[in-house]
Amino acid sequence: MISRLSRVSFVCAAVLMTVFVFASCSTTKPTRSGLCQSSEPFVCPETRKDDIVDVYHGVKVPDPYRWLEDPDSPETCAWVKAQNKVSFGYLESIPEREAIEKRLTKLWNYERYGVPFRKGGRFFYRKNDGLQDQSVLYTTKSLDDEPEVLLDPNTFSRDGTVAINPYTLNSDGVSHDGRLLVYGVSRSGSDWVDLMIRDCQTGRDLPDKIEWVKFSGASWTKDNKGFFYARFDEPKEGEEFTAGNFFQKLYYHRVGTPQSQDELIFARTAEEEKDWSIGGSVTDDGRYLIISVRRGTERKNRVFFKDLQDPNGKMVGLINKFEALQVFVDNNGPIFWFRSFQDAPHGRIVAIDIRNPEHENWKEIVPESNDTLDGVNLINDMFVCEYLADAQSRVKVFDLNGGLVREVKLPGIGTALGFGGRRTDKDTYYAFESFTRPRTIYRYDLVTGKSTVFRKPAVDFNPDEYESKQVFYRSKDGTRVPMFITHKKGLKLNGNNPTYLYGYGGFNISMNPWFRVSNLVWMEMGGIFAVPNIRGGGEYGREWHEAGCKLNRQNVFDDFIAAADWLVSNKYTRPEKLAIGGGSNGGLLVAACMLQRPGLFGAAVPEVGVLDMLRFHTWTIGHAWVSDYGCSDNPEEFKAQIAYSPVHNCVPGTAYPATMITTADHDDRVVPAHSFKFTAALQAAHVGAAPVIIRIETKAGHAAGKPTSKRIEEATDKWAFLVRTLNVSAPGN
Repeated sequence: MISRLSRVSFVCAAVLMTVFVFASCSTTKPTRSGLCQSSEPFVCPETRKDDIVDVYHGVKVPDPYRWLEDPDSPETCAWVKAQNKVSFGYLESIPEREAIEKRLTKLWNYERYGVPFRKGGRFFYRKNDGLQDQSVLYTTKSLDDEPEVLLDPNTFSRDGTVAINPYTLNSDGVSHDGRLLVYGVSRSGSDWVDLMIRDCQTGRDLPDKIEWVKFSGASWTKDNKGFFYARFDEPKEGEEFTAGNFFQKLYYHRVGTPQSQDELIFARTAEEEKDWSIGGSVTDDGRYLIISVRRGTERKNRVFFKDLQDPNGKMVGLINKFEALQVFVDNNGPIFWFRSFQDAPHGRIVAIDIRNPEHENWKEIVPESNDTLDGVNLINDMFVCEYLADAQSRVKVFDLNGGLVREVKLPGIGTALGFGGRRTDKDTYYAFESFTRPRTIYRYDLVTGKSTVFRKPAVDFNPDEYESKQVFYRSKDGTRVPMFITHKKGLKLNGNNPTYLYGYGGFNISMNPWFRVSNLVWMEMGGIFAVPNIRGGGEYGREWHEAGCKLNRQNVFDDFIAAADWLVSNKYTRPEKLAIGGGSNGGLLVAACMLQRPGLFGAAVPEVGVLDMLRFHTWTIGHAWVSDYGCSDNPEEFKAQIAYSPVHNCVPGTAYPATMITTADHDDRVVPAHSFKFTAALQAAHVGAAPVIIRIETKAGHAAGKPTSKRIEEATDKWAFLVRTLNVSAPGN
């Protein structure tokens, strides 16, 4: 369909030569699984190879597709256009696609609310009526009153690709008097953000505009005259979406002045400090500026503070070594409370007197437990602590001395998030969801300990028809790993159920239960949705995370493969009916596992994946991931990376599972070169009838801010691809 193809193809100004020929990627014979029903040979572009060879620590490593790293070259544009023509032609030919899209659209059309927060006598929350491309930000004096629209990003662009950046949608971005809001505008999914200021009373923007911001919110001073934010230097023209992001700096912006006059507050200039990421926030009492500094994404930081009441006050180092993660919670004058992982892999709460900050003077308030301390807020002079117990939420309330007040009674097994507020608040709001329960917003009374429903969505399905359970299995080295399994009730363990195994396994990110309409459609079609909590995540604290980092990265893949083996051996499914999926770091997971055990899977969907492990650190914010992946500049880490790097491990003559790689042209976090090079390598190596395609979206980035219409299109294409390759019955069939 030409109209659809035009929405998702790069536009090339001129291509003066034909850069590829077309080759058959299949025959009319059935696939390894016998599920390919097409009588037409699958044809994919054959990609030109160069003779580039890099030498890493004496090892020669060919890089024949280096030219695909330039996303704007005419040759790359032509390659993308040809790949998309094949991919979308294939997807559009799937008869079940229309029914899937129709069902997804119907289910997606329900009201969705964000967790409200309060600042300066106002409430703020996001709401989506159902099919709006972007959620709208509302404000009101009382949640019982009719809310006013404060920001409607659907008016920013016709196609919904201009969004409000989530880093700025919190109480810190609202001035203390509730009059002004700092919000970030992101275009086409880019991580680059323009900060704007909106008057909450008039609904109009001030002239102020701050550019070249990434991975930063804003935090107002108590006088409401300005705020702190972090930014990078302006990149060179043409390198905005590929050049490395180094030397982040903290600034102070005074309302009504141009960005050029912003005051530099904190920066580092030494080469060995170029990868420091910097965040600044003002304490609720307005007295101190707290600065947290991390190297990349590692779970260690240094903490500085500055007394804002002292005009001659200097920056003071409070925690001066990168030893563990220390998250500032709140303060009572010079007593600072932290969620600390120092000497506590699962986390605890400590008090530090900044007048005597030595480690031996720290006071433990809430000790470490067997559960992982995932978040802390101080509300009504009580610590509200969010824990993870086997990847499920538990919430406990402690007094200022660390005494247990109560455990918050949650609606069931699932994920609770929110619990924001200030020391003087008597209530807070949180969201709860699970694989079968849509996100519901609750008000929690800190005095009585009771939860009441604030907003409950109405989705066109019956949750009583589904069940979700947690099982435990053993990985290759004997490690016990949990896994959630969700499906329709009455499932027969006959080995014939289509199964989608989804994973992540990195950066201390936990795969807690969550609700997604798209997963419902898969389960309505008889599919199983399985999520293992593999190493590399944060489910069991620092040690669980580090067990999947650098030289231990193979543990992550072993855990995921073991989950697949368990599902097969317990007759939930069989290889021909088993698909694997994951995004970003999860895209790496999927690609590595399908290459290591191609016969175990019937299909694979690596989305926006990190796939070139030898060069990832040279692009945009990739250097920040060295703490998890290691770096090819290090001989030992290179040996580990080259063993699993997807771009470098496609074996010619191998029949790989049906594969749909996805990426986006504006992804400046995991640049599209990863997916481009992996696609070329996989297509060149693959034999057999299973399709190997790449779906390249335009005017979209890594994920944040993606409009609803594009999310529905992507989910439609993913399920259509799996319906075709795994032989699944679509809705209504």
